Amino acid sequence: MTSSLIRGRPRRAKAHIRVRVAHAVLGVMAGVGWLVLPVMTAGARDPVPAAPAESVAGAAAQRGGGTSTADYALPLIAAVAAVSLAGYGYLRRTRRARTRTTPGTVSLAPPAPSPADSERQARAALVLADDCVRTSREELSFADVLFAEPDTEPFVHALRGAETELAAACAIWRRYEQGMPKDAVARRQALVGVVGRCAEAGRLLDAAVPALDGLRELRGPGLARALETAEGRFRELAGRTVTAGDALSALRERCTPAAAEPVTGYLEQAKDRLVFATTRLNEARQAADTGDGRRAAGQLRAAEGAVAQADVLVTGVERLAARLREAAALVPAALTGAEAEIAVARKGAVQGPLTSGELHARVAHADAVLASVRRELTAGPYDPLDALRRIARAVERLDTGHTGAPAAAALLVARGCVAGAEDFVTVHRGVVGPEARVRLAEAARELGAGRADRADSLAREARDLAERDVRAHGNPRTSADGDSPGVAAAIVGGILLAEDPDGGPPASFGGPETRGRHSLSASA
Repeated sequence: MTSSLIRGRPRRAKAHIRVRVAHAVLGVMAGVGWLVLPVMTAGARDPVPAAPAESVAGAAAQRGGGTSTADYALPLIAAVAAVSLAGYGYLRRTRRARTRTTPGTVSLAPPAPSPADSERQARAALVLADDCVRTSREELSFADVLFAEPDTEPFVHALRGAETELAAACAIWRRYEQGMPKDAVARRQALVGVVGRCAEAGRLLDAAVPALDGLRELRGPGLARALETAEGRFRELAGRTVTAGDALSALRERCTPAAAEPVTGYLEQAKDRLVFATTRLNEARQAADTGDGRRAAGQLRAAEGAVAQADVLVTGVERLAARLREAAALVPAALTGAEAEIAVARKGAVQGPLTSGELHARVAHADAVLASVRRELTAGPYDPLDALRRIARAVERLDTGHTGAPAAAALLVARGCVAGAEDFVTVHRGVVGPEARVRLAEAARELGAGRADRADSLAREARDLAERDVRAHGNPRTSADGDSPGVAAAIVGGILLAEDPDGGPPASFGGPETRGRHSLSASA
């Protein structure tokens, strides 16, 4: 069905054509009139009185020679004027048609972005929105310590809304990566949807910033309380770092080096963040003493970000040690449960559409896995989480329902793997790209849906992609280049936004418009 806008175009075009034709006809008629006027009046009696005697000869000469040049002058001028007006009108209409943007005319609109440009825009939007959500979560953890739940509820609500929008954007991008939808126009719209969802996440956080700043009052009376909270958390982390180091040493004695590999270097990074936090807390105290609330708030926010990431790193070590102990205790039960699942499979009581040959091959594989795990248990240090992962995957391939201890083993492994990938992305978010973030978001969805094996695989993939990004970025900035201690790590961790030579403003609660509102420099 033709729209009203489209149906209106021919009528307007025809109306303009009729007006232009009428103007041209009138111009031609005027010109012709001037041309035939002398002929029509040539035989008429001259109504003008007789000229003086001295002009008689000239008049006789004119009558003898026919129509004079003056008789053609006015018609010629009229014709030239008509042609000039017609040409001017044509040029004006052509220029207007090229520049007008109203319906029914041709417009010189900017070219549509290419698919590559749209993809780059969507990737950048995902990274920015994810950074904003993570930073907002960090700052809100400090506000939760000082204020009651009703006071912080609006900001929790805004953060949850932003997380929902970000999760939807990640899901759209993931389907786009997998080639869905197929249609080019639909794929372009999918990218627009990613950017729109990310923009909405940022808008929700930006809208909550004025109220949060009013609650915390970091540039006023709230600064002293916030400093005490950050310093108290700093001192707690300093003690936990020592305890976590002891736990990591014991872990390495009981398990293989591969078991501790996910947290290798974490305590060193935590100490680096704490050194950076020490410097920023001292700077915040000095700025507060001189009455420079703007600079004090910025230095405090940088210190809070460093303390929060040190907490993530230390907690990661503690959690891995605890999960390895839990996994070691669960391995015997998982072996027993796996043997029961294999016995069910041998009887043919399977739920999946496996042929007898496929079932026989998978049962043989599961037997081999269980035998390998038993040998590791008696051979010395081993990786309990890896043993549980292998047991759970061997049983999962039997399609017997995957219940009991093997299912509990798969869930334990998946939770640890998702949490480990989450920690790594958080403390390296300044350099991690969208692929790792999207895989991690999908792993969290799969874990929430109870698909532990799928969540474990996606989390491991996300961790690998994030480590690839970190290796590709390197560490071009060091303290030897004139930076204060820990600045390079703070930039990699996204604590500082890397917009200025000193590392840039600290990242704060908020979206793209407000997250860099604080400054490390003195007030002007």
